[in-house]
Amino acid sequence: MRGRGIIGWKAWTLACATALLVGPWAGAPSRAAEVQFFDISSRHDFARGTLEGMAIGPLGSLSLADRTERSAEVEAPFLFAVARGPHGWIVGTGNDGKVESIDAKGKVTDLFDAPEPEIFAIWVDPDGTVFAGSSPQGKVYRIRDGRGEVYFDPGQTYIWGLARSTDGSLLVATGTDGKLFRVTGKGQGSVLFDSDEAHIRSLLARPAGHVLVGTAGNGLLIDVGPDGKARTIYDADQPEIVSLTGAPDGTVYAAAIASEASLLTVPRQAPAKGKDKEEGSSSETGSDQDQGQESKGQVTVIVQAESAAQTPSSAGVVKGPRSAILRVASTGVVTEIQDLDDETVYCLLWSRDRLWIGTGQEGKLYTWRDDQLVLAKDVDERQVIGLAADDPGPVFATTNSAALYRVVASSERQGTYTSPTLDAGQISQFGRLHWLGDLPQGARVQFAFRSGMSAEPDRTWSDWTDARSGNDVSLADTPKGRYLQWRAEFEAGDGRSPVLRQVQISYQQENLAPEIERLDVSEPGVVVVPAGFSSGSQVYEAWHPDRDRIFTSLRSAEEGESPRYKTLRRSGFRSLRWKADDPNDDDLTYELEFRAEGSSHWLVMGENLEDPVYSFDTTALPDGWYRFRVQAFDRKPGADDAEQRKEASRVTPPVLIDNSPPELKRVTVSGETLLVELEDRWSPIHRARYSVDASEWRNARAVDGLVDGLHEELRIPRPKKGRLLLLQVEDAAHNVTTFDLSGREQ
Repeated sequence: MRGRGIIGWKAWTLACATALLVGPWAGAPSRAAEVQFFDISSRHDFARGTLEGMAIGPLGSLSLADRTERSAEVEAPFLFAVARGPHGWIVGTGNDGKVESIDAKGKVTDLFDAPEPEIFAIWVDPDGTVFAGSSPQGKVYRIRDGRGEVYFDPGQTYIWGLARSTDGSLLVATGTDGKLFRVTGKGQGSVLFDSDEAHIRSLLARPAGHVLVGTAGNGLLIDVGPDGKARTIYDADQPEIVSLTGAPDGTVYAAAIASEASLLTVPRQAPAKGKDKEEGSSSETGSDQDQGQESKGQVTVIVQAESAAQTPSSAGVVKGPRSAILRVASTGVVTEIQDLDDETVYCLLWSRDRLWIGTGQEGKLYTWRDDQLVLAKDVDERQVIGLAADDPGPVFATTNSAALYRVVASSERQGTYTSPTLDAGQISQFGRLHWLGDLPQGARVQFAFRSGMSAEPDRTWSDWTDARSGNDVSLADTPKGRYLQWRAEFEAGDGRSPVLRQVQISYQQENLAPEIERLDVSEPGVVVVPAGFSSGSQVYEAWHPDRDRIFTSLRSAEEGESPRYKTLRRSGFRSLRWKADDPNDDDLTYELEFRAEGSSHWLVMGENLEDPVYSFDTTALPDGWYRFRVQAFDRKPGADDAEQRKEASRVTPPVLIDNSPPELKRVTVSGETLLVELEDRWSPIHRARYSVDASEWRNARAVDGLVDGLHEELRIPRPKKGRLLLLQVEDAAHNVTTFDLSGREQ
């Protein structure tokens, strides 16, 4: 059986929207808030959830994962290296510096206990001989026939990698001097390559005696020939090449990291094994080599970002993804095939015709195949630190805590996926879940839900609903809330896993009333126009949005224009501006009303407005005090559910409408001065100036010293007979009038 196809989406969406209004909760009021959907359909979407026995496919599908068995737990706090042995696996641990073997039944046996606290590198020859690289005060130990001995001492702090060259020599990658050694026998080693980097962090033996090495410091991939000649083939953005692996066709894969969780992050916390704090920090073989490097006798490796302190090679200053996977073609061309923005890659392995990738900080195992990244396993431990080939395999080692896992051929029979918390933005009613995918015969997928009002699920959340099957699952019994989680329980049928490719969940926010943050009234004469309005001619026409009303208004913006405004002046006009928001992000319409101060009757001056600005001609009103009110609605009036619309309103303080200029009461002569009395009913007079014979305007002096009252007496110099004397007066409402005082000088 196959899940509903994409053709059904539109019909389902309409049906779901209808169900929300007339479904199991029929009779509930309709809302202005629109039906919305959570859509989970990409690899990134699914990866944000929690997987138990599940895998994420390359195009973002969920299915049951390859079955993984936890083969063994290791008592050591950290496990750093793993390699395949003749009868199981060999692992290197820390902080106790042990080399242990693990058989097919999970039995753990100690092979060797090194004086140094960390074993970062393991190599196993076909005859079962084990080589282990210890750190710090790095040495290479050979372990066979139940005995361990120092095989080679490079005089370096770290042993990062071991491998056999095609000529049979043992290759040893070291730090902090960044040297690659070739060891041909016990105690017989020489420097094959001395890099300028602090660490040779990884290595891979190549045909004809070549060695590919990855450095830490500048993140270089370097090809080293059998004669020691080196050529850099790639300079990564990240400063550390942490792992290398090869495919049968000659392709090499590399992991470059820029992470505070690198193994190079080595806090000085604990004394060396076998030494207590009172004995000091020196090791059995001497004191620190270099000031500023890790103290040899005080090393504890913590692969955990929260407590790590960076070394200069760490990547705190590097911008970009935390990890990158590189592909080195047999021709030497290097390309970046995958970024991991939030995860640190610790190990790579080519096995079963695909690339396997072990990461932290959340302990995930990925595969890369057909140019797609697939999440294969999400473990409880913090880091997947090592990979080794196995049949069918591979095996992978974890640290924090230390364990060994095997990947077997068959898939899991059951698995569970729990989504991340989904945020509806406001308290909401949840509708239905619909999914697309494949459901083989006998297989089953069931869904459960829970909701709450806190971003993180806690005891205040609802319990999980009963799990239920179907392509169209109702959430009617899920309580209202802002946040939602869903859970999918998978069960295989006939050996085949269900596949879930897309999930949509409908919801509808509770309709909340709009909020009007402010309502402002401009000063007299201010007109608000679109920012693109051209005022070069200073001539523009008034527009009547409602010819049944008394007000003349100016259109604020043409349809499609950006709602940005500027101000101009036009006598008699004023502007109202407001700021309103809707918690549901509904579109808002506005209605403006006015009333005379002292009246209780509001009158409409503008309705069905969509812009938060309104400029109008005040001359339509008699002079006096008025209040203005804006009402915001989250659904246009006249809609079918208009009675359910939410609204908010805001009222201005009393606003004076004054279109009457000051009046001239009398003019008297006092010697060489004219005394002019003026009066304004509504607004204080704030400017008076006079002109003789059309010369420049001069300020008139008030008898009381200030031109600022409803009643003013001015002193004007008495002109000579026959001269033109003009007096211009303006009140605070910008009403201007000019009086001819000529002939009043007698």
